[in-house]
Amino acid sequence: MEITNTTRDGINLRGWTLRDSDGNRYRFDNVRIGARATIRIHTGNGRDTRTDLFQDRRNYVWDNGSDTATLRDDRGRTVDTETWGRRR
Repeated sequence: MEITNTTRDGINLRGWTLRDSDGNRYRFDNVRIGARATIRIHTGNGRDTRTDLFQDRRNYVWDNGSDTATLRDDRGRTVDTETWGRRR
């Protein structure tokens, strides 16, 4: 999953959440995304960097066939939603 900041200013994502349609949730700690920068959020284990964050989960979260990712800010407001595939 990738998140791109399309604004001219950096954003601190502390308290923001990324959720899938099954209710799996990832909460951002003190993470800053620069202006016009992209970060990748990985399901598995790894070491967080400026461009890659890891959820440290054993199982995959995102369904390849179909899913919805919802990004919410620290006040719970929906910032963006991405849906792919077809629901059966």
